[in-house]
Amino acid sequence: MLAPAAAPAAPFRPAVPRPRNQPMGLFAFLRAARANPLTTWYEEHFEQPIVTGEGALGRVTVVSDPAAIRHVLVDNAANYRKDDLQRRVLAPGLGNGLLTAEGDEWRLQRRTLAPIFSPRHVARFEMPMAEAAARLARRMKKRDGQSVDAALEMTRVTLDVLERTIFTHGLSREPDALGRAITRYFEALGPIDPLDVFGMPDWLPRIGRLKARPALRFFAEVVDELIERRRALVASGEEAPHDLLTLLLKAQDPETGRGLSDLEVRANIVTFIGAGHETTANALTWTLYCLSQDEAARASVEAEIDAAFAKNPAPGSDTLPRTKAALEEAMRLFPPVPFMSRQALAEDRIGRIKIPRGSLVTVAPYVLHRHRRLWDEPDAFIPERFLPENRGRIDRYAYLPFGAGPRICIGASFSIMEATLVLAHLLHAVRLDRAPEAGPVVPLHRVTLRPRDGLRMRVTARG
Repeated sequence: MLAPAAAPAAPFRPAVPRPRNQPMGLFAFLRAARANPLTTWYEEHFEQPIVTGEGALGRVTVVSDPAAIRHVLVDNAANYRKDDLQRRVLAPGLGNGLLTAEGDEWRLQRRTLAPIFSPRHVARFEMPMAEAAARLARRMKKRDGQSVDAALEMTRVTLDVLERTIFTHGLSREPDALGRAITRYFEALGPIDPLDVFGMPDWLPRIGRLKARPALRFFAEVVDELIERRRALVASGEEAPHDLLTLLLKAQDPETGRGLSDLEVRANIVTFIGAGHETTANALTWTLYCLSQDEAARASVEAEIDAAFAKNPAPGSDTLPRTKAALEEAMRLFPPVPFMSRQALAEDRIGRIKIPRGSLVTVAPYVLHRHRRLWDEPDAFIPERFLPENRGRIDRYAYLPFGAGPRICIGASFSIMEATLVLAHLLHAVRLDRAPEAGPVVPLHRVTLRPRDGLRMRVTARG
């Protein structure tokens, strides 16, 4: 008599803060938002397509309906700008670069920088990305049997990629020191300050900004040294490396011929180092965590990677659909930027909901990606959702790890290629499991979404 077939293993459901059922008062909200904004969401946010109400930030409309999101971010994007709270948090560190600029200044920078991130230019970076990934794999294989902080290792490899693509003559400082400065910056400025919530003048001191000052000075020194060295190289007549730094210095607005000022170059390099590196490192960290908790998904990804390396010692990112699907599913559950908001410049209407002038409209990928009307088993890690044959079932505006519309992340294709190659080289070389001494993994919203205490993992060499 045949034994019954074993039931398929249940998909992994990572632990996250439970949505609230009861309303919070103003001071309770401010405390929760400062500690971890993920704890401020309510059940209705994950159930209703649009939720609107009055709160500490005034009138806020949380939009999780794909058609409404398209209206805000695409069709009527000219009516919505980044709100003052986001700018207060990001501008002190990132300057007036592409992430924080508005209006004509933003449009000029976007036109100028867009050719740098064209598919043709991004494709040139695949080899240096693979070299950085292979270096990580060799380093990790030497740690066989040891425990490592995977979050720290992902920080190191994404900084290595930046050294090979943005500034190929190297950093003037130790990359680990730069990584620590980036972490301190987000940890210092990430907690929401009540002074910013209530729109208090900038001259009033903020604790976060005071804590972030050493990191900000460090960023400025590193970037100014990079720009000065590269300008001197170009002025000497020597051939400069064809990396992002050179491209930034030579970039011109295709409509006006105007180049970027030194302040704009600095702001955008800091943006690429800070925001770009941080989000990719976190996406990799969450992917490793999810795969370590789902044997079937990990086995499927490992089989694909091993087969790809058997055919080619340097497989391309476009040959790894299951690896990419695992990455994209991890970014669904743990979007690198879990929250974005816009301020209405003029009165608008979304369906039957009136949007007053000056009010906030929030699109929260963390909520959207777990919305119960949009996803089957929204809290489960199911990479198959993102395989090519299934991807068409996902509404374009139901999945926004890089945003959408005119302000979609300019480096999205760069980041996906980088992360896919890092996963391929790393998982071909080693297997990473949760370390026995590791505590619970708690997602923490600090501008980006990271594990609160890092991610301790045990390394086992493969093959």
